[in-house]
Amino acid sequence: MNVLRIILAILLPPLGVFLTVGFGMHFWLNILLTIFFYIPGLVHAIWIIATKSND
Repeated sequence: MNVLRIILAILLPPLGVFLTVGFGMHFWLNILLTIFFYIPGLVHAIWIIATKSND
């Protein structure tokens, strides 16, 4: 499941974060990072998926 989340995070970083933690602080922070700069949003999304995996 993490591989799918990472692939979705590459396409749209907030989606990967949402699927991992839902609507929380990390989701809104990731939207903000992605709006301003794509790369920080991507790095944040992969970090959240790797550290807070539900599997």
